[in-house]
Amino acid sequence: MFIRPFQAADRADVIALWQTCGLTRPWNDPASDIDFCLASQEATLLVAEADGAVIGSAMVGHDGHRGWVYYLAASPTQQGKGLGRALMAAAEDWARARGVPKLMLMVRPENAGMRAFYEALGYIEEPRIIFSRRLDGA
Repeated sequence: MFIRPFQAADRADVIALWQTCGLTRPWNDPASDIDFCLASQEATLLVAEADGAVIGSAMVGHDGHRGWVYYLAASPTQQGKGLGRALMAAAEDWARARGVPKLMLMVRPENAGMRAFYEALGYIEEPRIIFSRRLDGA
């Protein structure tokens, strides 16, 4: 297994992985999210590959002050084997190399498994209220 930057040929496999892992939502088009990420100088999409197959991903970017991780995914057949940890370490390394002092992510409150995963990695829950507004009319 190795982690590398996303390549155009990965698109369908990455989207399928996100769908399999339950990361997509009707109001977020994963293909558009990939395009938006790739168009930014402050973001990247990392892909884990084994035997020529996409088995994991992590999208990471920053705003100059905080880094954010999105779409952390490990193929169900690979979960519990350290892949998520390796992807998060790669995301942290990417952010650290750009001088980003803090890495953040969002987890839905009902997702106890992922909350425990991130806590085991040393992430802390920071009580915040997040406000949002759709700008695309969705």
